[in-house]
Amino acid sequence: MNTITTDNRPLRLVIHGGAGAVRRDRLKPAREHAFMQVLTQSLRAGHAVLAAGGSSIDAVIAAIVIMEDSPVFNAGKGAVFSHEGYNELDASIMDGAARLAGAVAAVTTVRNPIRAAHAVMTHSQHVLLIGRGAENFAAEQALEIVEPSFFYTRRRWDQLQKAIANERITLDHDLDSDSPVENNEKHGTVGAVALDCRGNLAAGTSTGGLTNKRFGRVGDTPVIGAGTYADNQSVAVSATGTGEMFLRTAAGFNTAAQVKLQNKRICEAADHTLAEIAAIGGEGGLIVLNTQGDYAMRFNTSGMFRGVIGCDGIARVGVFSGDESLAVY
Repeated sequence: MNTITTDNRPLRLVIHGGAGAVRRDRLKPAREHAFMQVLTQSLRAGHAVLAAGGSSIDAVIAAIVIMEDSPVFNAGKGAVFSHEGYNELDASIMDGAARLAGAVAAVTTVRNPIRAAHAVMTHSQHVLLIGRGAENFAAEQALEIVEPSFFYTRRRWDQLQKAIANERITLDHDLDSDSPVENNEKHGTVGAVALDCRGNLAAGTSTGGLTNKRFGRVGDTPVIGAGTYADNQSVAVSATGTGEMFLRTAAGFNTAAQVKLQNKRICEAADHTLAEIAAIGGEGGLIVLNTQGDYAMRFNTSGMFRGVIGCDGIARVGVFSGDESLAVY
């Protein structure tokens, strides 16, 4: 596992692009560079919002939109296919100041699900909208609506065909080592947590779910308290990994409650949550941030695509476990 904690500067943005069985000897330099570029762009977009005095919510959205618009992660444009051949997208967002939250699940026509989640939070009386209802609501809010074919990528389609042939589902953090399709890398759920100049926290997460998922399956990402949670009285959390286990352990709220009620350090709380997840057969990672600007990026896999930026405006990104300092891109 890897944790980075720094000083108490008032601005912070931490992001992830999924955790999984990423092998250093199998991740080609060109592909690693592509991941690092998108992570860096994401950090800079979110930081620009914070540096201009913007809110943590707006910074989270700005950071996640960059990752949703890139085909390298399992969110938005890079989303995996369901068994029926659809890209079904989930996202959620939460404001730590008032504990307002919004989420969407199983949307197929909303270009940026994180924007739809935010619209649910700010322009409805609800927290979670799903399917066609969520899509109709997003259209009413003048969000960008696209044809489902917008999300098609050949790599993801080929992954689906292989998964169907093998009669299996593929978690977004799996490294399918015998796959002929991009078998040297991993793509994953994306997320961000931010702290703004007013001391307010926010968290957001976005995903395409599982390759070959069936029966309208929804994981932890759009469930407040599981894949996403934020509370100024504790921490902001975004999760990635085996969604069912993160749901069963209420991973986001679980981590925050340990900090708030048991006075645990954020890295200790994250590790305890991941241990609970591992005990029931799950794996993945968490990014956690508090109002002092302390943060943790913890994972029980070999790697997690991740990055951080603070007041100095320097984006630091990395992948593998054991990296004690993230690279500057």
